[in-house]
Amino acid sequence: MTATTTTPLATATVLAIRQPSARLRAWATRAPLLPALVFMIAVTQLPFVATLVISFFDWNALYPKARRFTGLDNYRQVLTDAGLRHSVWTTVLLTAAVVLVSLVLGLALALLLDVRFRGRGVVRTLLIAPFLIVPVAAALLWKHVLYNPEYGLLNGLLHYVGGPQPDWISNTPLLAVEASLVWQWTPFMMLILLAGLQSRDPEQMEAARVDGANDWQVFRHLTLPHLRRYLELGALLGSIYIVQNFDAVFTITSGGLGTANLPYTVYQSFYQAHENGLASAAGVLVVIGSILIATLALRVVSSLFREEVARS
Repeated sequence: MTATTTTPLATATVLAIRQPSARLRAWATRAPLLPALVFMIAVTQLPFVATLVISFFDWNALYPKARRFTGLDNYRQVLTDAGLRHSVWTTVLLTAAVVLVSLVLGLALALLLDVRFRGRGVVRTLLIAPFLIVPVAAALLWKHVLYNPEYGLLNGLLHYVGGPQPDWISNTPLLAVEASLVWQWTPFMMLILLAGLQSRDPEQMEAARVDGANDWQVFRHLTLPHLRRYLELGALLGSIYIVQNFDAVFTITSGGLGTANLPYTVYQSFYQAHENGLASAAGVLVVIGSILIATLALRVVSSLFREEVARS
């Protein structure tokens, strides 16, 4: 009778054969996500690559056989053409105005909702409602229900007090677009800042009260520094959307009266002038700007998560 001996090397070999490798287990875990990844690449990345390629061509849809490679000429035209430069400036001005005003109003509403009172849940729901409306429907609401010079609510109120009857869209076109966007995005800012207010340390706030700090001092030295990250997050997320906004400009002013932003200019170049290459170049610039803002937003979100983990 012979005894069989097993060396450590043989045992390790058998265990390696029986147990799947770490790389195989990782692929098995990620396999269910592959269809979604393939779908996302097909829907988002492949069209962007096609847009990037077209942006290097002088390509008019009415003369498809006359297309030719022009390199960076389309980008140079986007950045040097007076009309396109004006649309870039309009985009910056529209984004900055809407984000700043909606942040200030959202902060004021968040401070009010942070105080307990009867019916606070109902008030919060009503304040959130504008953000839930479809953007085109919200723009139509402002254009016809509020701004219309004949039957609009604003002129109706002015007529009741004996005031003038201005044509809001013709007289202040960019302000009309900004007001509709501020109305829709203020609830979003309010929710972010209200979450920040409710994450404050109550013991720290109580200690400040005991030391004799008044409401303004508590807001300036405790609340506002605590909300800095939340303000940055709201500003970045709002900027990502407003930079790409098309609905309000198209619906309220149709891009006229100096309100054409870069997305609307892309629409004009592609669907009206049929300049595929020029429209693609402008679209690529919009995407690059959105990516830069989104990268900053992700960094702010990551820092918020790190702070919450450190606090807990």
